Amino acid sequence: MTAALPYSNGLLHVGHIGGCYLPADIFVRYLRSRGDEVAFICGSDDHGVPVLLVARKEGKPPKEVADFYRALQQRHYEGLGIRFDIYSGTNTTEIHTEFSQHFFLRCLENGYLDKLTSQQLYDPESGMFLPDRYVEGVCHHCGSGGARGDQCDACGKLIEPTELIHPRSVITGATPEVRETVHWFFRLPDFEDRLRRWIQEHDEWRPMVRNFSLGLLGQGLPVRSITRDLDWGIPVPLPGDPDAKDKVMYVWFDAPIGYVSFTEQWCRRKGEEPGGYARWWKDPDCKIVHFIGEDNVIFHVLIWPAMLMAEGTFQLPHNVPANCYLNIQFPGEEETKMSTSRGTAVWIGDYLRDYPPDPLRYYLTAIAPERQRTAFKFEDLIRRNNEELVAALGNFVHRNVTFAHRYLGGEVPPRGEPTEQDRAQLAMVAGLPDRASALLEEYRFRDALQEVMAAARESNRYFDYRQPWALRKEDPSACGTVINVCLNTIKTLAVVMEPFLPFAAAKTASMLSAEPQEMVWSAGADPLPEGRTLGEPVILFEKLEARAGEGSPDS
Repeated sequence: MTAALPYSNGLLHVGHIGGCYLPADIFVRYLRSRGDEVAFICGSDDHGVPVLLVARKEGKPPKEVADFYRALQQRHYEGLGIRFDIYSGTNTTEIHTEFSQHFFLRCLENGYLDKLTSQQLYDPESGMFLPDRYVEGVCHHCGSGGARGDQCDACGKLIEPTELIHPRSVITGATPEVRETVHWFFRLPDFEDRLRRWIQEHDEWRPMVRNFSLGLLGQGLPVRSITRDLDWGIPVPLPGDPDAKDKVMYVWFDAPIGYVSFTEQWCRRKGEEPGGYARWWKDPDCKIVHFIGEDNVIFHVLIWPAMLMAEGTFQLPHNVPANCYLNIQFPGEEETKMSTSRGTAVWIGDYLRDYPPDPLRYYLTAIAPERQRTAFKFEDLIRRNNEELVAALGNFVHRNVTFAHRYLGGEVPPRGEPTEQDRAQLAMVAGLPDRASALLEEYRFRDALQEVMAAARESNRYFDYRQPWALRKEDPSACGTVINVCLNTIKTLAVVMEPFLPFAAAKTASMLSAEPQEMVWSAGADPLPEGRTLGEPVILFEKLEARAGEGSPDS
């Protein structure tokens, strides 16, 4: 399981988390609860041009910038309960250099790289060629402004920098010149038919991923330069070739290789012999799933699989679940795209300073842009926390555990003789793991979360209908039956909500005095032992209020 490598040049915002890191974490937690062996791999993309731009702006070496933001990003992931098996970086270890150079040489040996003289944009004021994000202009595909030299955010298509309309150097603002330089090009068109057949075999993929990729294949794929005139990156491994001097690999060639090199790094950390990565990447019994955002579909469904085909010994991804863009809407304003440069975002560090993680995990899943773009609204997060998490799920758990402590000695009471309503409640909640599992297997995280919340609401209705407060005096045995049913309902809810709300699930397991082996998917509907002493009741979710200035672009 992988999540897209973020550039180590800035802070994380809610769009990043909702795009791929949270759904990946949810799926990993589900698989582990189900009993699967999972490697959850991620790390930072350190060689991206955005890192160079920040380093230039701050007057620091790019490695210092990458190291700082990588550590900060990892703290924020952990603060949200997103816990990778390894979080490395493409500039942290020689292992990544070795794997990247291996891929380059294998592609060359197998006849998929050509050394060509090409025309590229050159900034005469800074005296350097302008790779990728060092140049911006008007997209030659759709006419949108602000297109970068690698991809247009508006239409999602790959950009040829020399075809940008009104190009501008982001370093000096100068109009670049076109000059000749030598680079190595990846023969991406050689893989069009194989990619098409592979994608067409996966009709279970999300429509956006499948249709967008097939549409690009229908237009024909270009050859892609995979080297750059820079001194920051993985050196081209051709010491005998004078044209390779001062050349590094294009960041989008070496970045996805990080998934493999980080896996090998993780295996070695565990004490395995070199080559442990192969069990995950070359064994057909292992499924590879890449969680990404909308802007990474080209690279993960076309370029990276073509690289794997060119290398020749790796299996292809099983699925590439991509979320669409998560926009943002401030009070009284139009919906807009989240932007690090414009500051139109809710930053994870700021959020975690003032609010607990579960409400954000809940809200980002509830509005996840799985099939179309959606918008983050801070006031909506507050409302849904208070009206849904607090009023439904938290209320059901707290009222029952508190009742058991207050009136039933703080123990799980005997089930006694259940009524038709009791049996219906038990049947409803017993089916919850299977209902949620069926949706999670299809990467429908929003729908799976709705199943959890629907079960919580139905359980509250059951509690109100059975009125244990009245039965306590009229029929103590029936009262015990109701609370037994409710406590077992809480156990199943805790198991199924854990992938989404891990902090609340851990609190709930503690209130039930449950051991870890009781709180796995297969044991979700197993009954609690009668007579067990319960843990002290705690509040699962607090009511939230927006602080002054919250939800505005200046906050």
